[in-house]
Amino acid sequence: MQTIEATLTESLKEYFGFTQFKGQQEAVIKNLLAGNDTFVIMPTGGGKSLCYQLPALLSEGTAIIVSPLIALMKNQVDAMRGFSTQSGIAHFLNSSLNKGEIAQVRADTLSGKTKMLYVAPESLTKQENVDFLKGIKISFFAIDEAHCISEWGHDFRPEYRRLRPIIEAIDRVPIIALTATATPKVQEDIQKNLGMTSATVFKSSFNRDNLYYEVRPKKDIAKQIIRFVRDYSGKSGIIYCLSRKKVEEIAETLVVNGIKALPYHAGLDAATRSKHQDMFLMEEVDVIVATIAFGMGIDKPDVRFVIHHDIPKSLESYYQETGRAGRDGGEGNCIAFYSYKDIEKLEKFLQGKPVAELEIGKQLIFEMVSFAETAICRRKQLLNYFGEKYEDEACSEKGMCDNCRNPKEKFEGQEDVSLLLETISTLKEQFRAKYISAFIAGKPISEIKTYGHDSHELFGCGKDDEDWDGTEESSRDEKYWEAVIRQSIIAGLLIKEVENYGVLKLSDKGKIFLKKPESIMLIKPHKYIDADTTDDDDIVANQKGGGATDEQLYAILKDLRKKIAKDQNLPPYVIFQDPSLEDMCTRYPITLEEMTNITGVGQGKAEKFGKPFLDVISKYVEENEIERPTDMVVKSVVNKSGLKVFIIQSIDRKITIESIANAKGKTASEIITEIEHIVNSGTKVNIDYQINEMLDEEYQEEIFDYFREKANDSIEDALKEFDNVYSEEEIRLMRVKFLSELGN
Repeated sequence: MQTIEATLTESLKEYFGFTQFKGQQEAVIKNLLAGNDTFVIMPTGGGKSLCYQLPALLSEGTAIIVSPLIALMKNQVDAMRGFSTQSGIAHFLNSSLNKGEIAQVRADTLSGKTKMLYVAPESLTKQENVDFLKGIKISFFAIDEAHCISEWGHDFRPEYRRLRPIIEAIDRVPIIALTATATPKVQEDIQKNLGMTSATVFKSSFNRDNLYYEVRPKKDIAKQIIRFVRDYSGKSGIIYCLSRKKVEEIAETLVVNGIKALPYHAGLDAATRSKHQDMFLMEEVDVIVATIAFGMGIDKPDVRFVIHHDIPKSLESYYQETGRAGRDGGEGNCIAFYSYKDIEKLEKFLQGKPVAELEIGKQLIFEMVSFAETAICRRKQLLNYFGEKYEDEACSEKGMCDNCRNPKEKFEGQEDVSLLLETISTLKEQFRAKYISAFIAGKPISEIKTYGHDSHELFGCGKDDEDWDGTEESSRDEKYWEAVIRQSIIAGLLIKEVENYGVLKLSDKGKIFLKKPESIMLIKPHKYIDADTTDDDDIVANQKGGGATDEQLYAILKDLRKKIAKDQNLPPYVIFQDPSLEDMCTRYPITLEEMTNITGVGQGKAEKFGKPFLDVISKYVEENEIERPTDMVVKSVVNKSGLKVFIIQSIDRKITIESIANAKGKTASEIITEIEHIVNSGTKVNIDYQINEMLDEEYQEEIFDYFREKANDSIEDALKEFDNVYSEEEIRLMRVKFLSELGN
């Protein structure tokens, strides 16, 4: 008689073609087949779906699999049908089906053909479906993406909260709940809500040792992404963005730069989304640019990189999205771009939410900031968040995160950690990290004033001494103290109470440390300068000079500009401004198309003034044998900004600036700024109708001549020159006229 192990291994080979189980799969399957409730916490790529697919095939009746996404269901049903000769072996029941398709699903299920029925939680709550399921033999319920049950989960779905009473009403058969991301708090929520607190828990390590984690400042992001993707030419990757607009923008930029990419977001119709997903799976495109909706349940094992254009709203989201990389155990690069402006944007999304939801959201965002700004091993920080202690030195030995690859300076932190623990203890262990760090650094935020703690004797006890030299390295601001808090948590000296939205308390180890401090080495925190995320065309990258301007060429181009300006009786800045020359000296454009990608140079300006500069640069490159950074010459997508188009069309129709501003809910100054951008990029506009209403001809000539004679176009200098006789608006509009007529 065969053992159950032999039977399972044979079935695994027969149905899925594998000769052995992965990790805890076999133990999970045995537990479920024995009729026990089962809770599986297994990272993405660990093989969760097999834990319910194989038992479903081996059990009598139909397994009901609750799944949150239509794309995920379709993907898994297609996969199961691929393993079997019967198409009815797996079905899904959701809102995408018509009446005829629903009838077919029900017929196959009633006949016993269907071993797996995937159901959306919304469909499961419909009475007609509940009545239908009561009439069939159910082997077990599988709740996939079970973290959706918890308000502390990264993808909370209220309908998941209703699953337990519905399951009880249909048939109390065994339940298997599965998730790839669950903090201890979320795990507790899932078990309690599904009424399976006595379930056998199978928790695999969250460590994905083949993934490389890196966080970069959000600067010149489009060019960084293109350079990275080109390095992985022909390999599959996913780029996540926060908004649909940014998805479209990045996808289009990739395409014009010769990269096979497609967008994926909820604004596309279902057929287009499905087509794009299939093209990615079939390797007809290399890169999918998507909002977070993409990738759930996508079983593509060879995704080689996951890039986050915007930082996600929680570490669970980040973990799950990065988990799409390297599922085959091969290379997986996870690059996230970080700017605190993104965090402010995420916090704005929380405005107007109920208090509890707001507090949870803030706490999740704070954990994401902690991860992004940490200087310690990212793997250690990430696993600590999921309640797992990472003691292995493999990350640092192999350099599998940016912090381990480029270790930061360490310093003796005994004094600062003691001060931190003493402060938390003195304040009765009632406050969160953000409060404590601001309190110690002496930053009187409104919450501190509300508690009257700005007059507390310890307020500001950890701020820089009066003799502090002001250097960045010795700064002890609230960011510094946040880093000390993070490292104290990792060291086990502090406990962050999740139920209390992150209130800090001393652990037993922390209390011992406070009584008897000992040496503790801390790592200097990162200094993330807020990146300029608005203009992706400001890159300065140079293989010859490591990003610095080629001073020799810069001097040559300045002389050339001076000569042309003199010949045409124009100020030099009208030809090209300094930032444009600097960009030419780092990117060495030699064609008209490359010139249009230089900062502040549009098509019009390139055509009018570009040729002599291109000739000089081309000759210089040849004579000095310069290897041009062709990988960094990125074609930009034509700016299709609706506002810019509206302004140009309005100017053509001679509509006043005030009317344009009112129509768009902006100030006149903001509209003039947009017009300045339009003109600076080489587009000619005629605003004489507006200027003639404001200034007599002789005054116009006076201002026009001023700009012709001056070496710079500073508005402040012009206002001083005319002793504020003219308004700032009049001066700015005259500068627009001057640059448009002579420079474009």
